[in-house]
Amino acid sequence: MELVNFLGIQLLNALWLSALLFMLAVGLSVVFGLLDVLNLAHCTLYMIGAYIGFTIANWLGSYWLALAVAPVAVTVVGAVLYVALLRRLRGNHLIQALVTFGLLFVGYDAARMIWGVDQFRMAEPALLSGSFPVFGQGYPVYRLFVFAVGLVTAVALYLGLERTRLGAVVRAGVDDRETAAVLGINIDRAFFIVFCIGTALAGFAGVLAAPIRTVEPGMDVEILIPALVVVVIGGPGSLKGAVLGALIIGTADTFGPVLLPEFSSFTMYAVMAAILLVRPQGLLPVKPAH
Repeated sequence: MELVNFLGIQLLNALWLSALLFMLAVGLSVVFGLLDVLNLAHCTLYMIGAYIGFTIANWLGSYWLALAVAPVAVTVVGAVLYVALLRRLRGNHLIQALVTFGLLFVGYDAARMIWGVDQFRMAEPALLSGSFPVFGQGYPVYRLFVFAVGLVTAVALYLGLERTRLGAVVRAGVDDRETAAVLGINIDRAFFIVFCIGTALAGFAGVLAAPIRTVEPGMDVEILIPALVVVVIGGPGSLKGAVLGALIIGTADTFGPVLLPEFSSFTMYAVMAAILLVRPQGLLPVKPAH
């Protein structure tokens, strides 16, 4: 019974981590798969969201205000970055990787200059500060909240892609950009909106993570590799792939150190290698591989 309770708690840990990875990786995946922009600085926007959220919550004493305002501020930063730089780099993945990797260092130094090198932790909102009895012990309500938010986000994105005009325009642009443009559809504007949505989700994920993970310079680099792995194994540009990839990596990253501590440093990479040997194009790519 103790083993069942222990594994149940670890499963809950895997679920909230998967939700966080999904909200971060889906923007990275969609931007790369649809806009053909490899933005390694996407996780820097996640870090900025965490810092802005912490600052707002610390000054005004409201977690909910931080959760509402920080993603908007991050979206503005991301939009400026896209207009001024990223859209000029489309089509050359090597230059995109080099430039956006350099932005990681810019973000790191900017965080140190503005907030210093101290580590911060945002307080949980009072409404979610308790614990919920499950599997024989109290489990933090806030972590269950993160999982619930991730689930709602996945459903909302699916409905937005499948049931709205913007989703139809994006799908048309992916299938045949030239034909869609000839029909008078503004593909660039639609893709820019998609980029902003992905950017907002990165900032949103940063605020959600702030009460659980330490807010510090370099927190973006720490989560960049798992996010990239999610994109690779799920399939770039695929919403369903991002969901499945996040669940797989969240589970591997949670159970690996617990069940195989001596191999914990490369559990995630072993899972990725095994999947890519069978499905090199990813589990659910946005387009069938040819």
